[in-house]
Amino acid sequence: MRVKEENTYRNILKGISLFGSVQVLQILINVTRGKFVAYLLGPSGMGVSSLFASSSLTLQRFSSLGLNLAIVKEVAAASDDRRNLATILSVARRLITFTAVLAALVCVVFSHWLSILTFGDPSMQWQFMLLGIAVGLSVAYTGHLSVLQGFHDVKNISRASLVGGVTGLVAGVPLYYLFGTRGIVPAMIILAATLFIFYRRVLTRPQYSMEREPFSWSRHRPIIKRLLLMGMLLMSNDLLQSLSQYLINIYINSTGSTDAVGLYQAANSVTAQYAGIVFAVMAMDYFPRLSKSVGDNDEMRDVVNRQFIVTALIIGPSSGLLIISSPFLIRVLLSPEFLPVTELMRWMGLGIMFRALMTPLGYISFAKGNKKLFFWMEGVGCNLLTLSLSCGFFHFFGLTGLGYSLVADNALCLIIYYIVNRKLYSFRFSRQSMMMMAMAVIATSSVFLASFIPTTTGYAVMTAILIISGIYSLTRLRRLALI
Repeated sequence: MRVKEENTYRNILKGISLFGSVQVLQILINVTRGKFVAYLLGPSGMGVSSLFASSSLTLQRFSSLGLNLAIVKEVAAASDDRRNLATILSVARRLITFTAVLAALVCVVFSHWLSILTFGDPSMQWQFMLLGIAVGLSVAYTGHLSVLQGFHDVKNISRASLVGGVTGLVAGVPLYYLFGTRGIVPAMIILAATLFIFYRRVLTRPQYSMEREPFSWSRHRPIIKRLLLMGMLLMSNDLLQSLSQYLINIYINSTGSTDAVGLYQAANSVTAQYAGIVFAVMAMDYFPRLSKSVGDNDEMRDVVNRQFIVTALIIGPSSGLLIISSPFLIRVLLSPEFLPVTELMRWMGLGIMFRALMTPLGYISFAKGNKKLFFWMEGVGCNLLTLSLSCGFFHFFGLTGLGYSLVADNALCLIIYYIVNRKLYSFRFSRQSMMMMAMAVIATSSVFLASFIPTTTGYAVMTAILIISGIYSLTRLRRLALI
C-alpha cells in the first residue's frame, strides 16, 4: 500500500517540482559563480579550476567503486523491513568509510604523478595532497546522499543542493579574490566539508536512527559482494561511456579538426546543463520508487507508466524551449563565437526528448538486479551504437551529423528498451502513456521543424507552438495532480 501511495501522480509531481526548482536555482548559482571565476581568475585560472575539478571527479568516480546507485537500490528495496534495513545501513556505512579513505589516500600518495599528469610538472603536488581531503569528503557525502535517496528524502536532498550551491559561491569567491588560483582547492575542501556535515546531521535524525547491527566482514559477505558487484557493473558502464566519448572526440579531431571537437563539446556542455535537471530528478526521485516495486511486475508497470506520462508532459515543452532558446543559451553560457553550433544544439534538443522518454525504461533492468542484461544492453550495446552512429554521421554530414546521430541513437534505444522489457518483464505502455509520448514527439518535432523557417517568422511559429504545448502540458499536469 505504501508503494502505491508514494507513486500517485501528486507525489511524483511534488518530488519533481521540489527537486527540479532547486536544480534550476543551483544552475543559476553555478552560472553566477562561473562569471566570478572568469572575472577573478581569468582564462588560465578557469583552466586550472577545471583541471582540479575534473581530477577530483575522476578520483571520486573510481574510488567510490560505483557503490552509490547500488546503495540507493538496496536501501529503497529494504525500507519497509527495519531488520534488513539495519543490516544494509551497517554495511553501507562501512563501505562508504572505506571508499572515502581510499580516495583520499590515492590522491595523497599519487599527488606527485597527478601533478605531472595534469599540469606537466610537479609544482602542484601540495595542492593535490590538499585535494585528497576534498576528494575523501566528497566520496563520503555522496555515499550519505545515496542513503537519503534510498529513503526517498527529496526535501533534504534538495536542501543540500542549495547549501552546496550557496557555499560554493560564498566561500569560493572571496578565496579566489584573496589567493587567486591557490584558493581553488581550499574552496573545494570547504564545499565538501559543508555537504559532509549537512548529510551526517540529517542521518542522525530520529527517522533514520535504528538499532545498529555489529558489522562483520564474514557474516555480511553476501551483501558486501552484492553491493560491490553492482557497483563495479556501474563503474564499468561509466568507463565504457567515457571511452566511447573519448573515441568520438579522437575521430572528430583526426577526420575533422580541433575546432570541431571544441564546438561539439561546447554544444554538449550547454545541452547537458539544460537537460540535466530532468535526468537528475529521475535519479533522485524515480529510481528509489522503482526499486521498491520491482518484486511485482504489475506494480512496476504502474510506476513506470506514471513516470513516463509525467516525463512526456514535461519534456515536450522543455525540449521545445531548448530548441528555440539555443542562440540565447550559447551567448549566456558560452560566447557569440560559438553561435555556429546553434543548428547542432537544436538537433540535440530533439534527441534529448527521445532520451528522456528512454530513461524510465533504462532503469528497469538495474532495479531488477539483472546485472548481465544491464551490462550488455546499457554498457556495451548502447555505447557501441553511440560510437558507430556518431562517427558515421560525422563522416557523411559533418558537425551537424552529430545531432542526427543523437536523435537516431536515443530513438533506437527507446525501441530496444521497450522490446527487451516487454519480453522479459511483461512491460506494456498504457494507452495514456502512448498518447503522451505521441504528443511530446509531435510538439518537439513541430518546434524543431519551425526552426528552419527564416527570420522572425520562424521564431513566431516556434513560440506559438511552444505556448500551445506548454498550456496543454500544464493543464494535464494539474489534472493528474488531483489523482
